[in-house]
Amino acid sequence: MNGRVVAGRYELSALVGQGGMGQVWTAHDRRLDRRVAVKLLRPDRVAEAGDGGDGGRELRRRFARECRITARVEHPGLVTVHDAGDDGDDLYLVMQYVQGADLADHLAENDPYPWPWAVAVAAQLCPVLTAVHAVPVVHRDLKPRNLIVRPDGTLVVLDLGVAAVLNSDTTRLTLTGSPIGSPAYMAPEQAMGGDVGPAADLYALGVVLHELLSGTVPFAGSSALGVLHRHLNEPPVPLRQVRPEVPELLESLVLRLLAKDPRQRPADAAEVYRALVPLLPAPGAAPCTGPAGSTGQVGPMDPSRPFRYPSAPWEGSRPALPATAVAAPPRPAAGKPSVGKPSVGKEDVLAAVDRVRGLLDAGRITQAVGVLADAVPAAAEVHGRDSTVVRLLRKQYAATLMEVGEYRTALPELRLLAEEREAEFGVTDRQGIGYRFEAAQCLEHLGETAAALTEYRALLPYPELAPEVRRRIGGLRHPQG
Repeated sequence: MNGRVVAGRYELSALVGQGGMGQVWTAHDRRLDRRVAVKLLRPDRVAEAGDGGDGGRELRRRFARECRITARVEHPGLVTVHDAGDDGDDLYLVMQYVQGADLADHLAENDPYPWPWAVAVAAQLCPVLTAVHAVPVVHRDLKPRNLIVRPDGTLVVLDLGVAAVLNSDTTRLTLTGSPIGSPAYMAPEQAMGGDVGPAADLYALGVVLHELLSGTVPFAGSSALGVLHRHLNEPPVPLRQVRPEVPELLESLVLRLLAKDPRQRPADAAEVYRALVPLLPAPGAAPCTGPAGSTGQVGPMDPSRPFRYPSAPWEGSRPALPATAVAAPPRPAAGKPSVGKPSVGKEDVLAAVDRVRGLLDAGRITQAVGVLADAVPAAAEVHGRDSTVVRLLRKQYAATLMEVGEYRTALPELRLLAEEREAEFGVTDRQGIGYRFEAAQCLEHLGETAAALTEYRALLPYPELAPEVRRRIGGLRHPQG
């Protein structure tokens, strides 16, 4: 299916996740020359949702209606839906391409999860849920695989509306052996096929919090039916029994969120946020490194950062390789497709190089950047980070980023390339000097005049660059106009 064009516009690039509902692909929007994520709902899921042919048509109508409704919800913590429709037997949803890692992988990499991080995650989700519930829409499938942690620590919620479309007849679909939603995060009233309101999302938020703080969901089992039975009949284990350092206020809030009766849960997400406020870090507070044994990161993907430095720009740390994932690589057992870097072999890497050349020749710069962003880590996996092919790809990646105007992304890669050349061949290496000159150009384009002047002046001793360097220094010191 690689190369398939959906709706005459979205060229599928790489399959990066698949689950019960369908597949997620990275794709290129030919019309607007940008990278997007395309979700294709499985044709057999469409067929099983109806009674004969009419059911499939009804699901398509519900899908279109739900997409129109959810597209009205505007919030920076909610993935943007660009387009939706049907293409052949498939329903498709075109979404914003989000860089980061899903919360399930973030938890796995930072275990035990610092409790201030869990508080920050929940606090970020509350305004998203408030905006969603005001439409009114219910997410119905809130879980770590549907939550992306971006490099700056902000969270993005995925899959709003899709579960609602396929969940219009929960009881009958559950009887087929294919429950819609994720049993581990499903509120009792949702499991019973009753009316599902905002309180069901609050229950799922409680499950997510319990999992972050204890390392496991409150109700697990060997079968979906067994898990749903426990949701209906068993009380959750209080968090402080398994993690004593969790504040009592936080334990109490999680128990309220996990109440069997929706009326005993907090009234809305705003009330949950107010309960979390006393536990949030104050602006300017030092990063949380977590309890002893935690591998919690202080820099990227710290969900408490937006509260410690509200509205602050994210400078980030220089990535070793281009970050390409919306989430971590897919896991077969996951209920929802997650988006991440595909695993490819040498032939795929070579094919990607040829494709980039063709895209550049055709002037499709943005698409070439996306292909290179995938090709670099794939080539490093096959050939090794220090191989010639990887360095050539990184050089092309940086050059293409500059051509498309992505100077802030190109800058750290150019600096790293320059450092590597100088370490291997010395400071007079022509290629290393060229990388330094291009890095200075990035600074100039970014408006960082003082830093650009410093970089340019350091290049004056090299005769081959001196005339152009002097011209650029003059332009920065005495701008025209």
